[in-house]
Amino acid sequence: MEIPKFDETFITIIEILKTGKVYKARELIEEVRTKYYSGLTEEQLKQKTKSGDLLIDNRIAWGKSYLKKGGYVSFPERGLVQITERGKNHSSNLSVRDLENESTLFDFYKQEQQNGIEENKIVISSPQDLIDEGFNRIESDVKNELLLKPKKIDPYFFEKVVLKLLNKMGYGEFIETSKSGDGGIDGIINEDKLGLDKIYIQAKRFNEGKVREKDIRNFIGAMSGDTNKGVFVTTSEFDAKAVEKARSAHHNIICIDGKKLVTLMYEFNVGIQIKTNYEIKQVDEDFFDEQ
Repeated sequence: MEIPKFDETFITIIEILKTGKVYKARELIEEVRTKYYSGLTEEQLKQKTKSGDLLIDNRIAWGKSYLKKGGYVSFPERGLVQITERGKNHSSNLSVRDLENESTLFDFYKQEQQNGIEENKIVISSPQDLIDEGFNRIESDVKNELLLKPKKIDPYFFEKVVLKLLNKMGYGEFIETSKSGDGGIDGIINEDKLGLDKIYIQAKRFNEGKVREKDIRNFIGAMSGDTNKGVFVTTSEFDAKAVEKARSAHHNIICIDGKKLVTLMYEFNVGIQIKTNYEIKQVDEDFFDEQ
């Protein structure tokens, strides 16, 4: 079962409201989800929008909002939803296209079509979906570009990038080892102020090829007896034997490949900058309740 598009929730919302009960908005969302979308997996139910809302709940909420604009439901009081006569008399499937005569709803669509946005995409996507899709596309483009950068920089600067990232992730004080004679260790992180617990770092900048089992074995061999924790970071990938060696070692070795590295750099703003912030606003019902 797929997560429904927001307009696919229209008829399910109407059918539940046809009982005549006046629902609280949250109660309605929960009943629609439970009654009609119980086949969704736990992973699907946990999916969230970029704003942090549960995706399925967000789409049901947008469905409710559009049905109000179409005259199929009404909001008698703040936070309450009920069926209208138009909704009671509707028995077939309903889509956004069926609401095209509702000018207040489709002013937005007409404007977006003039701006060159695909009509089909608008019709099947809620505003939140469109925002998330655009956000995801930008994020993907930035990550793809970012993935190329560490492969081109000086290997020693790459080591600094890795240490800076780990520091931003909340790990403690770090020590850069010397460029030569470091025994395969590029940095040491002190997990506590006294340096009693250490994490050893290895950063390998590869343009081609993968990290091999031998590289993991050498890293483990270079770690002194006062720690069993290590992080091996590369711009490339780990071959299967390298992954298995890290997993089966008595030491606790974390492997971070190029894709994971870029994801962490993006999350913790290392090597990137925030270009623009957008605010998404909604009507403040409390403001108007003060009258």
